[in-house]
Amino acid sequence: MVALIKTLQVILALSLLIIVHEFGHFMWARIFGIRVEKFYLFFGKALVKWKWGETEFGIGWIPFGGYCKIAGMIDESMDLEQLKKDPEPWEFRSKPAWQRLLVMAGGVLNNFLFAIIIYCIIAGIWGEAFISNRDARIAPNELAQEMGFRLGDHIIAFDDYEPENFSMLQADLARRDVRNARLLRDADTLDLYIDHSYIPEVLNSPTMFDLAVPFVVDSMRADGPNGASGLLRGDRVLAFDGQPVSFIQDARTVLAGCRGREVDATVLRGCDTLSLPVMVDSLGQVGVFLVMPEIERRQYTALEAIPAGFRLTWETISGYVKDLKMLVRPSTGAYKSVGSFIAIGQVFPEVWDWYRFLSILALLSVMLGIMNLLPIPALDGGHILFTLFEMITGRKPSDRFLAVMQVIGMILLLALMVLAFGNDIARIIR
Repeated sequence: MVALIKTLQVILALSLLIIVHEFGHFMWARIFGIRVEKFYLFFGKALVKWKWGETEFGIGWIPFGGYCKIAGMIDESMDLEQLKKDPEPWEFRSKPAWQRLLVMAGGVLNNFLFAIIIYCIIAGIWGEAFISNRDARIAPNELAQEMGFRLGDHIIAFDDYEPENFSMLQADLARRDVRNARLLRDADTLDLYIDHSYIPEVLNSPTMFDLAVPFVVDSMRADGPNGASGLLRGDRVLAFDGQPVSFIQDARTVLAGCRGREVDATVLRGCDTLSLPVMVDSLGQVGVFLVMPEIERRQYTALEAIPAGFRLTWETISGYVKDLKMLVRPSTGAYKSVGSFIAIGQVFPEVWDWYRFLSILALLSVMLGIMNLLPIPALDGGHILFTLFEMITGRKPSDRFLAVMQVIGMILLLALMVLAFGNDIARIIR
């Protein structure tokens, strides 16, 4: 059932994004009187097709991608027969460069607009919620400890950037080419040099910075061993049997060595320090719920959600561009994180969740838009590049040149797909 739900989410998301993208090309082509011969979701022989005006609409049997076949344009169909005839006024090649530019950019514009709309909806309905980095302390994993981070450190800044969202610390460290981390450790401020040889591991390390949770009692578990121990809400445990603890992360290690016996807990209550007997069960737990960090929430009215949607879209675009910059630098090892629709499927939730589905859909829309802007022949960015060259120089590339570039671009895209599938298979094997 889980696999089915994830599969349905992937198909629905990719189908929506393909339709939105291709409709951008279709819309601008029709605005300028250019004939659109086919508008298809997926490739291969048509499972379903119908005619509307001059355009054949359909759904292919291979659930991958889609296309909008515009008359007089060299595209992935590689239909060169049409170019042997004299140009018709309703063909793409007969139109001025600025109109062809808008037709080619229409898909990308639609992807960004679609992301803005989704983020506006998310901001208006759910708002924003995140753990603020303002007073948060980190629990570093082994890699972060090797880099010099310690339990209880507060990250003040990465170079001159002050992180706001705690959950984005690892991404910020990798994306921003950080050279120096300013930390608050106990009462001291110190600077930690970031060795860039660690970046490949940072990109592939799960949860470098967990949230260090202070051992402050919120309530006692009803079926726990210490219901009558005297621990009260707000008590801060400083030590067990004289072994100091500050956070749940170091308390786990101490309590693991005290399984099944009573220990003395040193507790700070207001201004008083107390010693209370506490029973540790066979699992190394004392049966308390801790005070969790407060979640920062931002709610928006319908009007406020609009600028919030634009801001969230821009932040997503900016972050993904930084990811791509790392991708083209082999030293970062970011190319190992490239994935296919298998990787996409893994990020969707196991149960239907509209908030998460829409959040992922907006992210994928931005990713699709930016990827199509890359100046690679066969992508929109390649066509846009050649059209801009024509507008600047006044020289239009020949049809033969465009056809050759289209083939080269398709080979590059095929290589990228092989890399993506290879990475996914490697991750599954591991």
